Amino acid sequence: MLKELIQKNRTYRRFDERVKIDCLQLERWLEVVRYTASMRNVQPLKYILITDPEECNWLTSQVTWAGYLPEWEGPQTGERPTAYLVQVLDTDIAASGRFDEGLQIEAITLMAVEDGFGACILRSFSSAELVRRYGLKENLHPCCLIALGKPAEEVVVEDVVNEEDIKYWHDENRVHHVPKRTLENLIVEPNPVSIFK
Repeated sequence: MLKELIQKNRTYRRFDERVKIDCLQLERWLEVVRYTASMRNVQPLKYILITDPEECNWLTSQVTWAGYLPEWEGPQTGERPTAYLVQVLDTDIAASGRFDEGLQIEAITLMAVEDGFGACILRSFSSAELVRRYGLKENLHPCCLIALGKPAEEVVVEDVVNEEDIKYWHDENRVHHVPKRTLENLIVEPNPVSIFK
């Protein structure tokens, strides 16, 4: 059921490196992704598929893993992603991938969860380094990285207690806690006075 998949679709930052993801699996997900909605149907996003362990380790070293956990250096040997998708905008097709980026990422991560994997969406990297490393042409701009693997951590979702404190955190057992705003905090009641002016 979609609701259960969405609830299980957490950000995972530690993975079981013994469980590999191959290019064929990534291609299966991308075959479905091509059916997602696209603004004006221009479909400007493309992907670099990374499953080579050395390349995965290089990408792992290029990102900041958790902005709210500055003391944590990221996944260690044995708990790193076993695959990456590098989402790339083709500016020959469109100047922006607005909306498309999120729609496709959500589709990929939901399929990963459905297949027993997990993901971490990363934007804290040097685009110039990726362009250089992968020899990308001028029209190809990295948007984000999607780190993928078999989750090796527990993630607990809990209601936000203090509206100002939405930072995720680790407890002493390395359980990852993620505060989420309640339903009441998502709904805005319209002001009837404004409606009838």
